[in-house]
Amino acid sequence: MSSSHHLFRRREAAAPLLLAACAGLGLLTLGADARAEQAPAFTLSGSAALTSDYVWRGSSQTQGDPTAQVGVKAAHRSGFYAQVWGSGVEFAPDTHASSELDFTVGWAGKLAPDWALDVNVLHYRYPSTTVDLNWTELNGTVTYRDAYWLSLAYSNEALGSKDRGIYSQVGARFPVSDALRFEAAVGHYFLDDVYGRSYSHGQLSAIWAFRSPFELRLTAHGTDRNAERIFGDSLAGSRIEAALQASF
Repeated sequence: MSSSHHLFRRREAAAPLLLAACAGLGLLTLGADARAEQAPAFTLSGSAALTSDYVWRGSSQTQGDPTAQVGVKAAHRSGFYAQVWGSGVEFAPDTHASSELDFTVGWAGKLAPDWALDVNVLHYRYPSTTVDLNWTELNGTVTYRDAYWLSLAYSNEALGSKDRGIYSQVGARFPVSDALRFEAAVGHYFLDDVYGRSYSHGQLSAIWAFRSPFELRLTAHGTDRNAERIFGDSLAGSRIEAALQASF
């Protein structure tokens, strides 16, 4: 028997193995595609919280009183999302503001393995007021390794005015364990067009995820003197905020 005949037999014997390998690869590919197709196009999530004080960018929105907060978010696998969030508020008596609703639409996703971006349009609405306090803001946050972030926000009707405001914040989170982490952030609010001055604030939080889906957050807030001049000593300055939150 010639060597060429032996070679033909070896090729003939290998053919079924090659076909089986290709078939197996095809099944794996179909399985991966099926899993991808099974991933939901939309996800729904939310949170509910009880807080001792609603502190936003360093100043109290509830005159130091406790309130309840709840939010719901719908996200598409492409990264686009919409969110509604609400909280009780307590502004100056002449506004009669007792609630805040925030409506957000945006996109969030990975720019690279270590980098993520979230850009959105946020509309603040106060349905119970006797004056128009509603306003809209453009926000963007860049996050590195899910641990460090830089946020910028711009509005030409800051805090319900007709003037420009720009907010910036840098922050970091430091995990201690699966249940405990610390977060720190420093922000500066450029409000010269609104109040003739700007202010800075800082915050340090300890977050304890003691039992899923609950977490306890304790935050120390502090502002500079400009914030006290703008909002008053009762709303700005130093304060402690405690919150119990459940995510779903």
